[in-house]
Amino acid sequence: MPPRWLLKQPPACAAGLAESLRLHPLVGGLIALRGIESDEDAREFLQPRLANLTDPFTLPEMQAAIARMFEAVDRKQRVILYGDYDVDGVTSMALLHLTLAAYGLDSKLFLPHRMEEGYGMSRDGLSRCFEEHGRPDLLIALDCGTTSLAEAGWLAEQEVDCIIVDHHELAQAGRPQCVALVNPQLGDVLHHLCTVGLVFKVAHAMLKTRRLPDFDLKDHLDLVTLGTVADLVPLIGENRSVVRRGLEAIAQTRRAGLRALKEVAGVDSFVQTHHLGYRLGPRLNAAGRLDTALTALHLILTDDPAEAREYAALLDSHNRERQGVETRVMNEALAMVALLGPIDAVHGIVLGSREWHPGVIGIVASRIARLFHRPTILIAIDENGIGKGSGRSIRGLSLVDALNECRSLLLKGGGHAMAAGLSIEAAKIEAFRMAFDDVVRRTLIGEDRRPVLELDAELSLCDVSGAFLDQYRQLEPFGQRNPEPYFLCRNVSPRLPGRVLKDKHLRVALFQNGMSMDAMYFNAPFAQLPPPPWDVALRIQRNSYRGSEQWQLLIEDVRAAE
Repeated sequence: MPPRWLLKQPPACAAGLAESLRLHPLVGGLIALRGIESDEDAREFLQPRLANLTDPFTLPEMQAAIARMFEAVDRKQRVILYGDYDVDGVTSMALLHLTLAAYGLDSKLFLPHRMEEGYGMSRDGLSRCFEEHGRPDLLIALDCGTTSLAEAGWLAEQEVDCIIVDHHELAQAGRPQCVALVNPQLGDVLHHLCTVGLVFKVAHAMLKTRRLPDFDLKDHLDLVTLGTVADLVPLIGENRSVVRRGLEAIAQTRRAGLRALKEVAGVDSFVQTHHLGYRLGPRLNAAGRLDTALTALHLILTDDPAEAREYAALLDSHNRERQGVETRVMNEALAMVALLGPIDAVHGIVLGSREWHPGVIGIVASRIARLFHRPTILIAIDENGIGKGSGRSIRGLSLVDALNECRSLLLKGGGHAMAAGLSIEAAKIEAFRMAFDDVVRRTLIGEDRRPVLELDAELSLCDVSGAFLDQYRQLEPFGQRNPEPYFLCRNVSPRLPGRVLKDKHLRVALFQNGMSMDAMYFNAPFAQLPPPPWDVALRIQRNSYRGSEQWQLLIEDVRAAE
């Protein structure tokens, strides 16, 4: 189903912002569309500063967490960091481990095995953790633990103190038993932070409490940025300030592991969020998806360049393996969708298989959701008949709310509005599919069912000047809640047939009112291209070629000119 194009209208404050701040009218409009109305907020958005970061002690239970950590430091207690196997979890562990080491405490590191122990704190994971490292005095759960009520209770029975630093939503049954739960969901501020952002605040709180002359937290903004971008949290507020500086830190990083990872991923000294999201992040995630994330953690922490190259090569190999597994699962999922019948009669997609690897179902669910514009949940069923599912949603439906309506059929489930996970008995999957489909049917009505291509502003080729681009770059970094703008360019004439690259991409010159600019159309639908002239939906992207900065137009969609 082709998307309907929706051109946003600039808010009333746009012209005033542009005039008072001497901005190009398009830039003023784009800022206003982000909900920014005052000159002061606009200046902070365009020039975010680390000096404006919130006091870390505004986070819930931070004081109790810091007091317990310093007790462990002073008494030389045994501390284990129990993490999650994605980029947010791994960078969180690395940052807190380095911070505690600066205070003289050598924390032990534990990452659960996705296949054997699943996500978060589990009894199996805790048992193996204690076998490897012994029973600790303090266990700090990072990027997990908020919903692990039974496991937190078991730790208390074992007389192990527990601190949880996590950003996930609370369980309906309440709060876990622990010394401190540093989770913004308990309060009213900083809900946009992921766990590595919270660990950054923990480290900041420790440094405010007990200064270290030789430890500069800004040296670790590269780790915070990696986890923040990879975890797809909103790039607003403090995240925007940190990521703006952190991208520069990654570009010039002296960390041996990141230098080696950039090399295998083909990322040079010019780094933007899409490099993290599509090149560095997937490689760091690949090991945890198929096996254990320890390789990614070791890569981040190593100081040995030779060792770093070995880890980077291994992660690159894991990523290629992950891509092969992902392709197979995608093909099987598409065949199963076809068996559901006419797609117009399907409201929510739920698919399950005993042959699928749980490490890739989230990626495939995301692709299926985009392809069919349907909330999608894929479930990998293990040998015990328990399915582990990963879901992705579309605008208008909260997966957390939908899972709550189907709670009686699930063993466990939670996450975010747009992404969630669940556990379910295989025998109940069909009943869950029907219940989930019904929730989606009742929630998404009318035009919500049709994909939308939202266009932020109308642009002419003559607008793409050096002065405009200098201001446009200040909108970066792009990401969640600050998406890369899409522009409508009307009545352009393409010089066809253009140049076909790799049998699927089109490079074409666009002409409009005497102006000409080259544009790239990746995965162009050659058979469906309308006759010229065209209306073009496009993005403007900054990149680097042989060390010099360049801008290019990227075509997202075309239609016959109206």
